[in-house]
Amino acid sequence: MSLKEGDFAPDFTMPASGGREVSLAALKGRPFVLYFYPKADTPGCTKEACAFQEGLGGLGKLPLTVIGVSRDPMPAIEKFAAKYQLTFPLASDETGAVSEAFGTWVEKSMYGRKYLGMERATFLIDAAGRIAQIWHNVKVPGHAEAVLAAAKALA
Repeated sequence: MSLKEGDFAPDFTMPASGGREVSLAALKGRPFVLYFYPKADTPGCTKEACAFQEGLGGLGKLPLTVIGVSRDPMPAIEKFAAKYQLTFPLASDETGAVSEAFGTWVEKSMYGRKYLGMERATFLIDAAGRIAQIWHNVKVPGHAEAVLAAAKALA
């Protein structure tokens, strides 16, 4: 079953950078962004994370939480967050349960070889816990700006 706009976001709890934990329950009543990225400290993922970091400053008083999710282990995530001074939480979905629930662990193909991997996708969740907007197969340039503009419109 694939998620669509208007559906309730699947429940989740994950460890996150800075010794934090992120969960659907803790975010209840506030809009948030959950973006899935393939691998910490790779060129595209770095550009995406830095764009979200820069964009957060332009939100003013909008209480929006941005959470990056990958299947990397916590040590790799902590190193990535520290290297680029990312203040928003980067969560580790090592078991793959969250990426499975959101439908972002998908079959990919490279040079004719099929494999499972993380789809670059973003979910904007409203204060009621419903999915307000979904972006699949994200192209990094301009994406963070589009997501943050949609979040502002939601508020």
